[in-house]
This record gives sequence, C-alpha cells and structure tokens, in this order.
Amino acid sequence: MVGALLLFVAVMAGKVAYRFGAPALLLFLGVGMLFGLDFISYRSVDMTQFVGMIALCIILFTGGMDTSFQEIKPIIGPGVVLATVGVVMTAMVLAGFVWLIAPWIGLQISFPLALLLASTMSSTDSASVFSILRSKKQGLKQHLRPLLELESGSNDPMAYMLTILLIGVVTNSSGDVSMGMSIVYFVIQMIVGALSGYLIGRLAVWTINKINLANHSLYSVLLLAFIFFAFAFTDLVKGNGYLAVYLAGLVVGNHKLTQKRSLTVFFDGFTWLMQIVMFLTLGLFVNSMELFRPEVLILGCAVGAFMILVARPVTVFACLLPFRRFTTKARLYISWVGLRGAVPILFAIYPMMANVEQAGLLFNVVFLSTIISLVVQGTTVSGMANLLGLAYEERESAFSVDIHEDMKSVLTEVEVNESMLDTGHTLKDITLPENTLVMMVCREGEYFVPQGKTELHLGDKLLVISDRSEELETTYKDMGIDDVMKLG
Repeated sequence: MVGALLLFVAVMAGKVAYRFGAPALLLFLGVGMLFGLDFISYRSVDMTQFVGMIALCIILFTGGMDTSFQEIKPIIGPGVVLATVGVVMTAMVLAGFVWLIAPWIGLQISFPLALLLASTMSSTDSASVFSILRSKKQGLKQHLRPLLELESGSNDPMAYMLTILLIGVVTNSSGDVSMGMSIVYFVIQMIVGALSGYLIGRLAVWTINKINLANHSLYSVLLLAFIFFAFAFTDLVKGNGYLAVYLAGLVVGNHKLTQKRSLTVFFDGFTWLMQIVMFLTLGLFVNSMELFRPEVLILGCAVGAFMILVARPVTVFACLLPFRRFTTKARLYISWVGLRGAVPILFAIYPMMANVEQAGLLFNVVFLSTIISLVVQGTTVSGMANLLGLAYEERESAFSVDIHEDMKSVLTEVEVNESMLDTGHTLKDITLPENTLVMMVCREGEYFVPQGKTELHLGDKLLVISDRSEELETTYKDMGIDDVMKLG
C-alpha cells in the first residue's frame, strides 16, 4: 500500500512539476524525502545501491536506443572528449576547491578524499538530462541536444571508474597497484565494455528479428533479459557494464528491429518507472536532518555553486577548444546543462559500502549539491536556451503513425499554405507526383480521410505517402513548402 501511494504521489508531483516548469525528478526526490521523515524508516545501503544499479541500466539502455547515430555522428568527437577528459578535469578542478575550502569550515579532508567526492559528482546525470530535454517541446541549434544526450549517456562509466579507483586509494585496498597499472586497467575495462556492448547489441537485434514469437509482448521481456545480461556478463569479464549497456542500446536503436515501435513505447514507460523508483529510493535513504548540519550545509552549497559557476564552465571551454564549430553562446549553454542527479548520489553510496572514513559527510554533500543543481539548472534549461538565442520551436507531428522499415514508401506531413491553393482549393487541384496519396487530413484537431472534391483550408495538415520521395521533395519546393516533417 505504501509503495502504491508513493507511486501515485510521485506521478501527481510530476504533473505539478511539468505545469510549473520544474524537473519532475526533483519532485520525485522530494516525495521520497518527505515520506522518509515520518512514514518510512529506510536505511539499507545494499538495497539502495542495487535499485540504483538496475534503474541506471534501464535508463542508459533506453537513452542509447532513443539516440539516432545520424544525429550524434557530427558531434561524436566533442561528445567523447566531454565524456572522458571532461569528467577527469571536472573531478580535478572540484577536488582542488574542496581541499582548499575544507579547513575554513573546520573540516579535515585529505586531497584523495576530496578527489573521491569530486569523482562521484564528475558526470552529468543521464536520467535528468534525458527526461528534461525530451519533455521540452523545444529544439536546440548547433546539434546541442544530441551532444548533451551523448555526453550524459556515456560519461557515467568514467565517473564510475574514478570512484572505484579512488575508493581503493583512500582505503589502501588497492595494495601496491601503481597509477600506471590503474590506467591500464581502466583502458582494458573501457575496451572490453565497448566491445561487449556492441556484440551483445548485435546479438539482441539478430535474436529478436529471427525468433518469431507468437506473443508480441514477450519481445519486451526478451530485450529486458539482454539488458541485464549485457551488464552482468561485461562486469563478469572485467569490463565496464554501464558502457556496455549504453552501447547495446545504441546498436539496438539504430538497426531494423521487429516490433520496434511497441518496444520503444514499453521502454519509455518502464524507464519512467525506474526513474521514479530510483529517485524515491534515494529520497527515502537520505536522512534529511543531516543535510542541515552546518558543515554539510556550507560545504554542500559551496560545492554546488562552484560546480555550476566554475568547474563545469572551465571544463567545457577547455574540452571544446579544438572544436571551432560551437559559438561562445553554445559553449555557455553546454556549461549550464551540466545537471547532476541520481547518478552522483548513487556513486556516493559506494564509499559508504566500502566503509570509507567520512563517507556519510561525502554522501550528504553530494546529495545537497545535487538538489542545488536540479533546482538552479533544471528549472532554467528552456529559459537559458531562449536567453542565448539557441532555441527554436520544435513542431510536433499531428499524426502518430509508423510504417514497416522494409517498405520503400515515405510518409510526410505538410501544412497547407497559400501557394498550395493557387491552382484551386480542392484536393484534386493540387499537383502531386504519381504513386502519391494524401491519406488523411487534420483540421483543428479533427481527422478525416479526404476525397478529390474535399476542399482544403489554410493550416490543414496533410498526411502524404509516396514512392517518389525525390519527386515529392521537388514538388514541395515548387509549392513554396519548406517546413516538411518526414514521418517514415
């Protein structure tokens, strides 16, 4: 009953958050904290880590599956640099700040411990970035949206590796392993993770296309099994499981797949469930009263502000120096959308599991800094894009349709303008190529199948199917139509 009530309240909070422009994930976190104050006593480190691991696998896979390789291809260079070099640089800059400011607050934090804290916070949060960017009906210029999604989806493995490495250094459990050996181990983990993710992704595509299940609902279960297998198998062979899961999703999403539309719909809803569960669990886990301890409050606010105003901008501008295609405004926006969320909080649990000294302090500081990031940056994603002149209105399709990928026909949506009606106001008066058909008309939210004698009005949206895509594009240009939405 408590679980059902939590989910219900979280969904209602998400609706309120959307109306007021706040990140829904922040409200999910707040609901968990609220219930943790008086209703639920929950402090299981192992269960919290397990729930976070499962949820992160689903979130990363779905993020990869929803990412078009054609969209990220132009920005794959800067995306990879931000996801690797950017993570290390962010950790180093932030660690230096924590180490210098700690004595002023009356805390004794060694540089390795400061670097461990910074490492847990060094990656942007995929759950926060994906949910916020995709819930806003807003386009971003200069390929910024695919760049931000690529960075947030692929930088978690680097932060994870830094966190595990620093835990070994702080607890002296790494033995006599040198820094050189640690780097070699890291490279091996990344290579194994990338190779494993690609191969398991291709295996998933081949299996789903060949298995021919009578019950189509089982395709979702099968793909779910591949996700968990990708993470577990890669981890078993000493690779990076999170990287493998993200790349497997990227492979699956960019290949022809049986029941692809139904799989996409299922995983979209399931991902939201995992995000809600993860944020609720993290909210329940934290002891809210500890966040108001003076040292936590001061250090957490200082770290949050420094991350937003200094560490993230310095890292972004340094990493993007070789890439001249981005304007200064674009670099500022990339700096601003460096949201922290569930992933830093999840990684901050690992020091607690390893019994690192002052692990509780680290966790509370990361938690408070994350809340600051979600409040300050998460609520201004759209506003900052508008302020910098990088946003444009992303037209939403009036038709929710899909065609089989093996079909050669092309579906397009066009809006009737004055030039289209120059030759007449009925459908038969409009010039279209052969083997082209207007399947449906949307007029002020009403849908109907047209006939040749159907009179068209300005603003009508037409669903057009054609086997002559090149001729159709030429026809559109002759009609003075530039805004064409390709649906299939």
